[in-house]
Amino acid sequence: MNQRANLNERFGAVADTIRIEGTRILATLIRTVGDVQLAEDAVQEAALAALGAWEVTGVPPEPRAWLTVTARRKAIDIIRREGARAGKERAGADLIELSRGEPDSDEVVHDDLLRLIFTCCHPSLSPPTRVALALRTLCGLSPAQIADVLLTTEVATTKRLVRARQKIAAARIPYRVPPEADLPERLPAVCAVIHSLYTAGHAPSEGEAAYDVDVCAEGIRLAELLHTLLPDQPTPTAVLALLLLTEARRPARVDESGEVVTLDLQDRSRWDQSLITRGVGLLNESLERSDRQADAYQLQAAIAAEHARVPSYTATDWREIVRLYDLLVEVSPSPAAELARVVAIAETGEVDTALNLLDAIPPSSRRHAIRGELLARHHRYAEAVQELDEALATAPATHPERAHRERRRAHFQQLAARPAG
Repeated sequence: MNQRANLNERFGAVADTIRIEGTRILATLIRTVGDVQLAEDAVQEAALAALGAWEVTGVPPEPRAWLTVTARRKAIDIIRREGARAGKERAGADLIELSRGEPDSDEVVHDDLLRLIFTCCHPSLSPPTRVALALRTLCGLSPAQIADVLLTTEVATTKRLVRARQKIAAARIPYRVPPEADLPERLPAVCAVIHSLYTAGHAPSEGEAAYDVDVCAEGIRLAELLHTLLPDQPTPTAVLALLLLTEARRPARVDESGEVVTLDLQDRSRWDQSLITRGVGLLNESLERSDRQADAYQLQAAIAAEHARVPSYTATDWREIVRLYDLLVEVSPSPAAELARVVAIAETGEVDTALNLLDAIPPSSRRHAIRGELLARHHRYAEAVQELDEALATAPATHPERAHRERRRAHFQQLAARPAG
């Protein structure tokens, strides 16, 4: 029994370290060897080595440092096994020197992560490829998860990642922060990556949790890092504001049993007021620096701030939110923005208008769910059930989200079964 408990402890320690610190370990190694695939292979081998070593020695006081040093040594072994070219042997020699020293400080690790973000967002790669590569490398999302974030297919995402890595290797794109003159052309993609990373944690496409706390925290940490690097740039400031305002509502998003709580039923006393205050302040700073010409992140942050400023759902100024969504759809059109706009229009009382607008938006699990809710407002419960069936069938919802939709479907089915009159 004790042996099984020790095995579970080792697996848990390795899994937690890789999940929480893996990005930093990988970024440090990529910076050293300049090869994404080699770094990933070395980190994986280091994780396997930990399972064996920690059975004998126990989990070390600094598991991340242990894995970082071991991953460097594994990279040397991989290079030697491949009979590497002279350039790679030089990298191996560098690794030997590094492996003799102390683990990198947090400051160096932060720099490594920033290098990795900016490398993934190199202008020689297409915008969707930059985001896909960063999501894969930065947070280890699967091609299926990335496809869900980018609204594409898993096959297309896999091909895009392979081509991107081949291009980076062939062109020898350096893993470094670009010169100041090159920052503006990379900044939009970097902001998109950080926002997408947080979104992947805030609304995961798979798993049993309604959100991934660690991924959300990593997104916010990277947003803070970028804001610190470019404090006078309005877009990074707006991204950080948006993430903080969204994160402020997280404590109220699920109840004690882990079930999803919709915005209209959330206990707003559980919202983090300190995050709201800072988020609103950052939004105002961002708008002042852009002469009140709002970009997509500023508009999304303004919508979040509009929700945050009122004491209850019924006090929400939905017409102002519709106005902001109108601007967002104009500045940065997307199915997600259009669906959110439809919901806001319905909340103003214009349910028929909202239903008509849904017809022009591409089918998706969320569109079916929204349509079901709107049909139920017109007491068209049988049709609402059909829409919820489609919503449940057309996307891999997380367990809490699926449970919520199943409850709504069951409720509509009960209402549909009632005798007329």
